[in-house]
Amino acid sequence: MMISLFNDLFAGNSVIDKKYKPVPLLVIFSILIASVVVTNIIGTKIMTLWGFDFTAGVITYAMVFLATDILGEIWGKRTAQYGVLLGFVANLMMLIFIYVAIKADPAPYWIQNQESYANTLGSVGVIVLASMIAYLVSQLHDVWAFDFWRKRTKGEKLWLRNILSTITSQTIDTIIFIIVAFGFSLEYSQIFAMITGQIIVKWLLAIIDTPFIYLTKWLIGKPLENAHEY
Repeated sequence: MMISLFNDLFAGNSVIDKKYKPVPLLVIFSILIASVVVTNIIGTKIMTLWGFDFTAGVITYAMVFLATDILGEIWGKRTAQYGVLLGFVANLMMLIFIYVAIKADPAPYWIQNQESYANTLGSVGVIVLASMIAYLVSQLHDVWAFDFWRKRTKGEKLWLRNILSTITSQTIDTIIFIIVAFGFSLEYSQIFAMITGQIIVKWLLAIIDTPFIYLTKWLIGKPLENAHEY
């Protein structure tokens, strides 16, 4: 049965495509996982925009919330939760592989690059822990909140569901990450300033990404039948 299903998928079976939309599902999963991984890699850089300081990963991280909302809209809450867990596993694997790569002995002719390599890809343990906790909690909340507002709006007002679920989840993510990562090393005023700045930028991104969820839904088509019954 499984072999038959895969044969149908690769053969472009119209019934399978219509019922499950496997190709766009894999694309959204890929975007989610890639965004999670890239966020941790580029997040070591601090950027300034509109007078606020935030990590470069804020931009790619916004795509993670967009991806989970698309998964929830088209394939349902359970599929979106699977996407979140896939992103968590991918993030964990990336961190393990980076750690092993940093600790491995460099070739004699490359040893002068070791320190720069470790500084670029390495992360302080508490920062990594904060990132992982914040990701899992905020993303699972985003999936729940999107489904909650979908039920309250009876499947209408996608723009409202997208914005409300994302801004609340981004707020949770920011508070958890900054408190866990910097709560014991910075003054309260500095922590408050970091939280405020990042929340404002993330809320703006949540509003900006609304047209993209409408565009993606238009490209993919109607939600799967019975997708929201689980």
